[in-house]
Amino acid sequence: MGYKFDTVIFDLDGTLLDTLDDLADAVNAALTAQGYPARTREEVCAFVGNGVGRLMERAVPGGRDDPRYDACMEEFVAHYRAHCQDKTVPYPGIVDLLTRLKAGGVRTAVVSNKFDLAVKALCAHYFDGLIGAAIGETASVRRKPAPDTVLEALRQLRSDPAHAVYVGDSDVDVLTARNAGLPCISVTWGFRDAAFLRESGAAVLVSDADALYQLLTK
Repeated sequence: MGYKFDTVIFDLDGTLLDTLDDLADAVNAALTAQGYPARTREEVCAFVGNGVGRLMERAVPGGRDDPRYDACMEEFVAHYRAHCQDKTVPYPGIVDLLTRLKAGGVRTAVVSNKFDLAVKALCAHYFDGLIGAAIGETASVRRKPAPDTVLEALRQLRSDPAHAVYVGDSDVDVLTARNAGLPCISVTWGFRDAAFLRESGAAVLVSDADALYQLLTK
């Protein structure tokens, strides 16, 4: 089987892993600990995509100006670190997809706006040996939609951007791919639906892991 690309860069949340329930639980643990009402799963879904800081900025009623924002952030991080694997699961067909890509010699990486330690821990737990590089948000690298994490992944994999593709589930991912100069494949099983993705400039959409695999093959 031949492949159109020798490198595939994946987003994590909403693309490879369904992390929403664990994220919502951590958000609500933080909010209720500070006396705020819980958010719905749908609200948290709308809040994710731009990193933990923006997630909690949107979730806390007063945003970053709220006097309890920092306490909520600390509570969120502590809870999520302890419980990020409670309900999280790979989307159907993802492990098989990654296994087939590795067997075919395709290099893979994950880039995410989730904090770096969580990205590395989740990839090691769910995709042990299947991902060549896992990069999350750190103080030294700009988060998506800046291209920095994608470019760092390509550097670590020693891959040529001309032979790489980006796969994600959000408007942030569409912009990230554009800023990195990579073609983008948008998946519709994640945190944003097809209509929203099209409105955000997505040109190529897939609805399941097998369709994604077919797009990656010659």
